[in-house]
Amino acid sequence: MKRIGGLFDRICSFENLLWAAKRARRGKRHRPDVAAFHADLEANLIALRDALRSGDYRPAPHRTFRISDPKPRVISAAPYRGRVVHHAVCRHIGPALERGLIHDCWANRTGYGTHRALDRCTCFCRRYRYALKCDVVRYFPSMDRELLMGALRRAIKCGRTLDLLSRIVHDAAPGDDPPTYFPGDDLFSPHERTRGIPIGNLTSQLFGNVYLSRFDHWVQETLQAPAYLRFVDDFLIFADDRRWLGHALAQCRSRLAEERLELHPRKCRIGPTRCGVEFLGWHVFPDHRRLRRRTGVRFQRRLRELSAGYRSGSVSSAQVRQSVMSWIGHLRHGDTWGLRAALLERAVFTRGDPDAD
Repeated sequence: MKRIGGLFDRICSFENLLWAAKRARRGKRHRPDVAAFHADLEANLIALRDALRSGDYRPAPHRTFRISDPKPRVISAAPYRGRVVHHAVCRHIGPALERGLIHDCWANRTGYGTHRALDRCTCFCRRYRYALKCDVVRYFPSMDRELLMGALRRAIKCGRTLDLLSRIVHDAAPGDDPPTYFPGDDLFSPHERTRGIPIGNLTSQLFGNVYLSRFDHWVQETLQAPAYLRFVDDFLIFADDRRWLGHALAQCRSRLAEERLELHPRKCRIGPTRCGVEFLGWHVFPDHRRLRRRTGVRFQRRLRELSAGYRSGSVSSAQVRQSVMSWIGHLRHGDTWGLRAALLERAVFTRGDPDAD
């Protein structure tokens, strides 16, 4: 693959930074940091452009918080100035990184996404008898930063762009997970290598695709899987031979160790496609889809939160409508008519305290 150069001047142009600021502001224009930046937008963008060009730009500390839905994880949110840089960078490195991705890498790409990944999964379920479902353990916190930079260097040859990407990659504090040893490590190897990138960064979405790009090509070209697709850290391999999939699982574990990653011991399983494949919150069958119970419970909890927020006045009717219609649009991609009817019939949205006189 031919590497791409000449990106830095395009990233740092005032026009690109202005475009990035408008993109970063979407849905956040009323936040104080966003309003403050846009109150003197031209001066702030010129100062940011000059800092990038001179090499003085340094990412500011992230705001870190924990969420537990759908599973416990730590989210690191860059300050608004940093998000502008991320949008400016992704606009121009995205096409360079896209060139090395396989077709069946379905996350965070224009024209791809969750629902098309589900359609592709359905197609493979109809064609093959068995599926191997795998999940990488703590994917973003486990990424080896030097291996990630190596993947970026294979696609980009612009030195100043790579220097900026290195600052973004090494910006967050290293993960605090216990050290993990891989074949060939000595006693100090895990302590000498930094790992982990922020889950909340826009750049991390691109990095999540490119980090496993060589593994994707290995599955298709060396392992010669009959059918394969990946969505961030979840991947599926389809075949008609269950025993072959068992051997493929062992080989995938060994190959992922080269990327300093591990497969989740309880989330890797082989099963017949006629019994359904768990993927992206759904049970995908050859002829229909069912929502996973956990996903339905999460939607029910969200409806209760919206109802309480609307009753207290902290949530507007427009926000309720937008959230509910978004969920309905998602649920329409499966056999969920009865579920939608049951959940929405029980949802009540009224203003004020219903127990008040």
